[in-house]
Formats: sequence, C-alpha cells, structure tokens
Amino acid sequence: MRLSPPVPSLLGLLLLQGVLRPLRGDLVFIPSVIRMSSPVVSASLVGGTEDVTVSLTQLRDEMGLLPVPTCGELNNETGDWSLTVTPTVNSLEVTVRLKRDLQSCSSNGTDPFLEAPCIVQALLVSAFHNTSCSAHLLIHVEIYANSSLGQNASENVTVVPNQVYQPLGPCPCNLTAGACDIRCCCDQECSSDLTALFRESCFPGVFGGDVNPPFDQLCSIQISHGVPDWFPFLCVQLANSPFLGYFYHGSISSGHQVSFDIYLHTDLKDFSDFGYKQGDPVMTVDKAYFTIPQVSLAGQCLYNAPVAFLQNFDVQCVTSLEEYLERDGITSAKIKNGAMGGIVTPKVIYEEATDLDRFITNTETLLSTGPAPRNVNVEEHYIFRWNNNTISEINVRIIRAEINAQQKGIMTQRFTVKFLSYNSGNEQEWSGNPGYQLGKPVRALSTNGTNNVTTLHLWYPAGRSLCSTATLKPILFGESVLSGCLLEVGINENCTKLRENAVELLDSLVQVTHVAMRGNSDYNDLSDGWLEIIRVDALGAGADPPDSNVSGICLDVPAQLNIRILFSDAGAVEGMTQQEILGVETRFSSVTWQFQCGLTCEDKADLFPIGASVQFIKIPAQLPHPLTRFQINFTEYDCNRNEVCWPQLLYPLTQYYRGEPYSQCVAKSLLLVSFIILAVFLSNPWIRIHKANS
Repeated sequence: MRLSPPVPSLLGLLLLQGVLRPLRGDLVFIPSVIRMSSPVVSASLVGGTEDVTVSLTQLRDEMGLLPVPTCGELNNETGDWSLTVTPTVNSLEVTVRLKRDLQSCSSNGTDPFLEAPCIVQALLVSAFHNTSCSAHLLIHVEIYANSSLGQNASENVTVVPNQVYQPLGPCPCNLTAGACDIRCCCDQECSSDLTALFRESCFPGVFGGDVNPPFDQLCSIQISHGVPDWFPFLCVQLANSPFLGYFYHGSISSGHQVSFDIYLHTDLKDFSDFGYKQGDPVMTVDKAYFTIPQVSLAGQCLYNAPVAFLQNFDVQCVTSLEEYLERDGITSAKIKNGAMGGIVTPKVIYEEATDLDRFITNTETLLSTGPAPRNVNVEEHYIFRWNNNTISEINVRIIRAEINAQQKGIMTQRFTVKFLSYNSGNEQEWSGNPGYQLGKPVRALSTNGTNNVTTLHLWYPAGRSLCSTATLKPILFGESVLSGCLLEVGINENCTKLRENAVELLDSLVQVTHVAMRGNSDYNDLSDGWLEIIRVDALGAGADPPDSNVSGICLDVPAQLNIRILFSDAGAVEGMTQQEILGVETRFSSVTWQFQCGLTCEDKADLFPIGASVQFIKIPAQLPHPLTRFQINFTEYDCNRNEVCWPQLLYPLTQYYRGEPYSQCVAKSLLLVSFIILAVFLSNPWIRIHKANS
C-alpha cells in the first residue's frame, strides 16, 4: 500500500534531519521514521533532553496538504493513541500505544484476517523547547486485525499423525487455528493477498513447510538433469522423507501443556502375558505401565516414564516442595510377572533420612509450626529379580524425610532401578562376561577384611557440594570423569590436621586393594584375575613444612586424586571384542592452601576444593593407519571425502561388514555371481553368436 503524496516528502526531510542532527549534537529521534504494524512502538530521543517536551499529533491529509506541526502545546492523548515518555541515561524513550482493541476490526467472529488494513493513519511526534520545534518522529500506521495476536487460540486436543509414516503435518509454522500466521507461507488460512505481504520473508526449512525435500537419488528428480545412463537402475522410486520420525511419536497433543502421559498411555500394546523381552515396558494388572520418574534426553524429569525390562538406571530429579505431589501407593501396585495370570506385589521397606541438607536446599525459615508435618520420598531404590523372561520378585527401599507442611525449598530426589538374576545371592552383578562392558561398574575387593566395598567410587555432591554431605557413585568402565567436593576450613586450621582430613577423604574413594581384570572375576578366588592397586602416597602428608606456623597458609595439601586405569583388547567372543583391565594406579597431587580473605580476614569457614579424576588409557595406543600412495593421489576414491565409495562396492565381502558370518557372505556372493553368468549366457548377443556358429 502506497503512502499519500505529501507523506513521502515529509519522510525524506525527516530522514535527512536524522542523519545530520546527531553530528551537530541537536535533538533527534532514533529512528526518525517508523512503519508501525503492531499496537505499540518505541523510539529514542537523544541530544540535549533537558527541559524538552514531547507531544503527539495525528496528521490529516486534506486536499493533499499536511498541516504545519504546532509546538508548545502538550498533547499526550490523541483520539485512539497515547504517548508516554520514560527518561533513560542521556536519552528519552518515547512510546506510542494504540488504546482501543483490534477485535472491533473484525466484521464477524469467523473472519480470521481482514483483507484490508484495520488502521491506516499518520502520526507525528514532536519534541520542542518552549515553543520551538527541535525534532520530529513520523509514524506511518498500517495495522491488520491479525487474529493470531488478538484472539485466543483453540484449546481443543489436536490429533498428531504417526511420525514413523508421515511428517508432523505439512505446515509446522501454522501455530494458530483459524488464523493466518505471519511469515508462514504454507498456512492455508492466509489469502493470496496477505501472503504477498510477507512472501519475501517466509520461514525457511522444515518449520516453513519444506518437510519433504527431494533428494538426489529420487528417480523423478533426476530425469530432467544430466545423469549417467545407468542411473535408472540405481535410483530410488519410493517417495521418502528424511524428516520422518524427526519430531516424536504422536497420538494426541494438548494445547494447554505437553505432558508425557498424553501420548504415552494411548494405544497400549500389552504382550507381557507371553513373557517380557529386553526393553519391553513393565505392565500392571490394570493394563497400564509401571512408571518411575526418569530423565529424558533433554534433561527433564518425566514422572510417568515406564520401566523397561532389564534396563537399569540411576537418576536424580529436582523439584520444588511447593509442587511436590505424592506418588500413588507402591505397596498396592500389582505387576504382571510375564506369565499368563502371574502377579508380583512389591515388597517395600521404609527408612528415615538422617541428613536433610543432602536432599533439600534453599529452605525458608518458618516462624510457626503450622499444620502437622508431612513425609516426602527423597530416595527410591527398586530391585527386580528376573528369571528368563519373567519377573519373580520386586524389592523396594524408600528413604523418606519428615518436613513441615508449609516448608519451601528445592528437593533433590534419587530413583534407581536394578535388574538382578533370581538366583544371585546378593546385589552384586557381573560387569561383563568375560570382558568388561562399557558403562558397567569396575569390580574391586578388599583383602584386609575391614569392609565389603566392591567397587571404586567418586563423589556425587548435592546441596552445597560439601564433602560431609556428598554421596558416592561407582566408577564405570570406559568413562573418564572428574568429580569433587568442598571441605570447610578455618583461618586457624592446623596444617597437619588439614592434610590428614584431605587424605582421609581421598582415600575413602579407594577403600579396596584389588581390581578385577575381567567383568566376571570371582570374588572368592583372588587368583581369578585380580590386580593389586598401585598406590603412590601423598607427599608430606604426615609432617608440617618449616613455614606451616603461618596462619591461613598450608603447604603440600593433597587436593587431587588421580586414578589411571590401563585396559586393552583381549580377544573376541562370537565376534564381540572383549576388554580387560591391565593395571590401576592412584596418585595424589598437592597444592598450597591459603585462606581467602575479603575486606577483612574474619574467623569463618573457607571452602577448600578437593577432587578426583578417572582416566582410562587403552594399551597399546591406537595410532591412525598411514595413508597409502593410492589414497594420497586419488582422493576421488576416498570414502570419507566423497558420497560415492567405490572401495566398498563389495562391502559384504570386506572385513568391515559384521552383519553376517563371513562364510554366509561368500556363499551368497558366489550364488549371485552364478546368476549373473547365467543371465549373460542367456542374453541376446550370446544366442546370436551360437546361431551364427551353428
């Protein structure tokens, strides 16, 4: 829509003023011209803003002439418009706002978007000293009655197609039902005239509607391009999309909130009566999933996540005490055991939490006790006993804490699930058979008989990350990690005592003497692949250095425990590489501790960080294979640089193919070659040659 003739002239004049005036230090609006398409717009007035008055005027085009702006009269209310001025640093923020509602523009409730603009006006904002005009801001108003901004969207439940077979709708940017979404060119609710306004600024990619882009291998795409003669034999005829399943498996989604159980508890398929398979959800007798809170890939806690058969997990969820809801009673749950008509009832044991600071932080002090206290579950530990494809027993240990009914704060909950064989005597399990599996705990034992620790540990801090409240977690095979906690130290701390405390905390992570070479080493047989841990003692842990009498400074304080684990490939079982541990070494690193003072050194606790690191080193080191002269000279045959990989033309016969045994690949390849030879001999040229010779 074009401006009226006088407006472009004024627009050019204001643009020229907006460029020249800041150079002279005069008052100027930035920007000096605004095209307004929303109910609110703002600009900045810079320059000498002392004793400056701002007024708003509606320009009326009569006979092609604009009236001369009048300065000196304060006018902040002009019909449907209001003007507000907010002082800022060295400038004034001027805001012009439409007072009336855009709902009045629509002729009826079913008209989502009017063809013509709802409001077309010209506004002039003037800044003046006394009666002298100093700066002008021209606002050209052109507002459409967009129901996507002014009306409420439908809250009805929308059926989402199955993402395995089709993308999430043909137009993902169509977010508002019954209204035209700006910049969404695939929105069928936008007329052609409206789409022409923003056609040059359409949303690109998948969000903009390109959910099924053609790819080079499609037969229909390559027909019109220059392609080799053999292309029709290798092109893809099936129409496919790389975005299938890109969003999530759908059934329904609500407009109010996205809840896990919205699409989880629909169309349940229960095959538990015929036995569970690994990964199958554990079912209840009510034909519902048995759920335990778990953490999604996005890091959010899903409180209605189903438990998968033979899949262990250990997660933590952070929630507010104000939003905490008690889960349904676990004691009354009846779970299918995997056999026809079989039921398992969990056996629950309750324990009281001893230290609430480990679980609840940011608490508020309550002046009155209020109602009766309530119990909250801070830890839930589930142990499933399995026998073949059935569940024989479920043991649950719940640690709960008693808090005030009106207490506020942040609570950290822990949920663990572990599947153990029905005939295992305790909760110890193999970490592999025979070699270690990635992600399984490193098995260990102590020969001094003072404890029953069976693995190496790291800190699992919570709350304030203090060492006194930190819990322990096992070291997992193949995962190099860092961990640490904070030790409270005073300014008058005895250096010898500080070293002893640090060494004691670091030694608590390694309370064992031997580590298992394999994942199935027998705990009762020390000769069954058990390696003694090599320990390098901390330096100066038992004596003070000469200058240790200085308050607030201690030398050679152990602050870091470095655990290095050497492992290597030890063969293969049924084609699977088996890995075993060759040695474990622990070494301390020391630092000089100094009390950190602020403006004054007060006698209060300082936080001294101590940490532990685990490093897995593979022996021997896997060096990259050097490039051959052929790979250097003929880069077009390099599979890592080109889309076509000719060296893998016979991929099933190479050493990289692991889908089938090598003997079966050779047999199938020979059968294919025989078919090709038979087809060649029965082809036309050979028949003509045979007839000519006969």
